[in-house]
Amino acid sequence: MPDLSYERKARRRGYKVIAGIDEAGRGPLAGPVVAGAVILPPRFRHSFLNDSKQLSEKKRELIYEEITAPDSKIIWAAGIIHAPEIDEINILQATWKAMRLAFEGLTIEADIALIDGKPIKGFPKPHDGIIKGDSKSLSIAAASIIAKVTRDRMMLEYAKQFPEYVFEKHKGYGTKIHLAALDEHGACELHRRTFAPVRIVLERE
Repeated sequence: MPDLSYERKARRRGYKVIAGIDEAGRGPLAGPVVAGAVILPPRFRHSFLNDSKQLSEKKRELIYEEITAPDSKIIWAAGIIHAPEIDEINILQATWKAMRLAFEGLTIEADIALIDGKPIKGFPKPHDGIIKGDSKSLSIAAASIIAKVTRDRMMLEYAKQFPEYVFEKHKGYGTKIHLAALDEHGACELHRRTFAPVRIVLERE
């Protein structure tokens, strides 16, 4: 389970305000990539906060509501990059940009960021890249919840606009259901046209 070890190490290095950052949606064929940024209170505890991928949808939603509650002492923000820009700058650059947007959207300026994965280029403040950080740092785990729930909720709304793709089932990932719908209906405005399965469909049109 994640804890505050990395946050305590950062404080021992002289950093006072520490943000965790994670993303959701790098792999899907459709929809945005979303990053979450979270600043937790120094002595924050939670009984089951973990990497969002390790939690049920019900638990993710519960934690999201706790984090974003008006009376919460947790500071959070989300950064969103949509499919056309992903195609324009590539998914890696889009992920980094979403992370920067989330970090810069925090209402309190953080001194350092703990980022899931490797360090990123062009980040505005000192940061540590932590491989599998969402299972090690509570700040990153909380950010993973913000990113995942924000994106899932967006995909559920898109499912109402584009029912033929059944986005509520797969959230844009390349499942058999999604690939079959893509083959039958072609690409919509949410699809990432530079991703191979979508590009192949477009080339046939």
